[in-house]
Amino acid sequence: MREWVQPHFARPETRATAEALLQGLLARVERKNSWGLSEEAGRQTPYAFQHLLNGAQWDEEALRDDVLTYARRRLGEGGVLAVDETGFLKKGDKSAGVARQYSGTVGRVENCQVGVFLAYVTDQGHTLVDRELMCLSTGSRSRSAVARRESPRRWDSKPSQTWRESCLSGRWARGSVRRG
Repeated sequence: MREWVQPHFARPETRATAEALLQGLLARVERKNSWGLSEEAGRQTPYAFQHLLNGAQWDEEALRDDVLTYARRRLGEGGVLAVDETGFLKKGDKSAGVARQYSGTVGRVENCQVGVFLAYVTDQGHTLVDRELMCLSTGSRSRSAVARRESPRRWDSKPSQTWRESCLSGRWARGSVRRG
């Protein structure tokens, strides 16, 4: 794991923080936020993890692409793509993508974030390989918004958009979504 993560971080401090964060994410930690993960790593504060995620220079898309390559090598070709969206309920409006929108988690419209996740599954195992936070304020994918456009466009559900934009292919895809 270390070998394919290291090249994405030029500074040794950032690389060490990324490795500690990854180890924490893979550990059995009850709360996988910056505080919980920094406690797991034996750090006094979460600031290094927060800086890594919010300010450090690195290319998360290139790392994601390497995860896809790793998944193919480790789990084999010809797997199944599993797509699912999850709503994260929020009380405030400070987090990215927070809006009153449908959340399958609670089965109704709530103040929440909606994330779409893509997993790669074979008989050798499974792993998450991509994610997308859906932001209604920066580009709604609703049917009515697309219908108002002058040029005809195909409407895509959130999972189908994530799958189409992914460079991973599988024998077939499976998803569980109440609406797109």
